[in-house]
Amino acid sequence: MSLLLWCLLIAGVLPILAKAPVVYFQNRDNGYDNKHPRAQQQRLLGRGARAVAGHYNAYEAFPLFAAAILAAIATSQVTERIEFLGISFIVLRVLYHIAYLSNYDKLRSLIWFLATLCPVLILAQVALAV
Repeated sequence: MSLLLWCLLIAGVLPILAKAPVVYFQNRDNGYDNKHPRAQQQRLLGRGARAVAGHYNAYEAFPLFAAAILAAIATSQVTERIEFLGISFIVLRVLYHIAYLSNYDKLRSLIWFLATLCPVLILAQVALAV
């Protein structure tokens, strides 16, 4: 179970880490505007805009994953397969952000699909076992 809790922690921290490239591009845009950071983010173009989108998407991906992990733990359905899916989600989400920043749109979409499939499969396995 502790492996899944580590995955949950890492998944929760990923959106915060995904903010680093956003800050980098904001700093390149006449310095970080701490009074109006979201307005500044909306002005970013290219890699900066993709960094913002990837940052937001990291937050969007977290709730389903968290629900799946907590469901597996709450129902005592922690299996090697579920642990594998938890680790896969983390790896895929990191790759997703790299692909987003690098503008590999088709690869990014495939990675997004595979990452989203991980918590869906976890929930399906839990539902079938209960």
